[in-house]
Amino acid sequence: MKSLWSRIRRISRTQVIWAGIIILAAVGVWFFFLRSDGGQQAVIVLEAKPFIQQVSVSGKVIPAKEVDLGFSQSGRLTGVYASVGQRVAAGATLAVIDSSELRAALLQREAALENQQARLAALKVGTRPEEIAVAQSAVARDSQALVDAIKDAYRSADAAVRNTLDQFINNPRTNPALSFSVSDSNVKTSVESGRLSAEAMLSAWAGEVAVLSASSDLSQAAARAQSNLASVASLLSEAGAAISRGILTTQTPQATLDAYSAAVATARTSVNGSISSVTSAKSSLDSSNKNLVLKQAGTPAQDILAQEAQVKAAAADVAAVQAQIGKTIISAPFSGTITTVDAKVGQIVSPNTSVISLISTGAFQVESYVPEINIALITVGDKASVALDAYGDKLFPASVVSIDPAETVRDGVSTYRALLQFNVQDPLIKSGMTASVAITTDTKPSALALPQGLIVHRDGKTFVRVLVDGGVVEREVTLGGVSSLGEVEILSGLSAGETVDATLP
Repeated sequence: MKSLWSRIRRISRTQVIWAGIIILAAVGVWFFFLRSDGGQQAVIVLEAKPFIQQVSVSGKVIPAKEVDLGFSQSGRLTGVYASVGQRVAAGATLAVIDSSELRAALLQREAALENQQARLAALKVGTRPEEIAVAQSAVARDSQALVDAIKDAYRSADAAVRNTLDQFINNPRTNPALSFSVSDSNVKTSVESGRLSAEAMLSAWAGEVAVLSASSDLSQAAARAQSNLASVASLLSEAGAAISRGILTTQTPQATLDAYSAAVATARTSVNGSISSVTSAKSSLDSSNKNLVLKQAGTPAQDILAQEAQVKAAAADVAAVQAQIGKTIISAPFSGTITTVDAKVGQIVSPNTSVISLISTGAFQVESYVPEINIALITVGDKASVALDAYGDKLFPASVVSIDPAETVRDGVSTYRALLQFNVQDPLIKSGMTASVAITTDTKPSALALPQGLIVHRDGKTFVRVLVDGGVVEREVTLGGVSSLGEVEILSGLSAGETVDATLP
């Protein structure tokens, strides 16, 4: 008994209204067309008339948008800015948790980004004129240093040969000959021939040094100086060997040979120092020239690309921290009304736990579940009339906006969830109201239709009894949909004006 009563209570007012309409229509059809009067045969003359097909379902008013909001990470609530019933705009801050450490990290990441951006800007600008001027100055300084080193080297070589060696070589510039006897004739010959060659070398070198300047080909001049110094050093080495093999005589005592040996050793030290000075000066000049060329060439494209990558990496670090800070704030995803607030300042919240609920303001829909037998008739965009139990016979126009592709089983029956959007957002409509929905699935301004009771089904075919020449014949027909009044559309087999036997079979 209770189960029966609960089923009766679930019948909506609109469903009762539609049932009454159908019953009255059936009575009218019977009264005017089907009933026999005084034994006369009941007939219906077919005529085209409007045809409306509808599917009636029950539903419930729901917000167009509804969401439960929470934090994705745990933390201590430092602010709650929402209360139940409060209307908020999209983007409004509703609650926040402590983010002081993250904001400090953000400042560090932003500083690192600015540093990388400054480096990139410097690379794109290239070398400043002041830096190029400094590099040019270094080249000029090192060029002059090499010129001075080469001139000093010439003076050292000249002194070693013409001052030191010529102490014990007779006729050094024309027919060199050692002034003392040597036990090794080969060494004697080597020194004497070397002195003659050195004379020619020094004469030629003197002419070059006289015109040498910073604008000269210093690389070639340095190479020639190193070669000349090396030949002088070799000559001094041969001279030292000759002295060590000198034969003592009254004209050339040991003290004299020792003095010659000391003088040659000093000259060798001076020449070797000159070799080092020229080599060092040339190396410094080469380095200065390379640095100048590098600065004049500007920043290589690959260096700029590499720095741009550094800027992107730093920007990504900033974005990552900003995303973390964003997770410490609950913002309204859309305009609406707060329905639940389960948060207090100082409270420690857990991740993925709802603390605030929000429904959209003014935008409501009807959620209904269409039985499997009717779902094929409904398409998105179909018009509908919605009656809310709270407002009696008042109808609210709506449209079907979505139909779930997958079924929802309710009470063991497959149904499909359909959403209908109200055409006008009436302030009378509130979330949770029970609704009765009539969805118009087909409308034709003119169609032939008959009550379903007059259709004869036999052997998988459908027939209608038609009066022809005073007799009744069965005519095979093709049926269409069923109207909201319970009449079935005749697609083919009959024409307007024909008379149908309305006697129930």
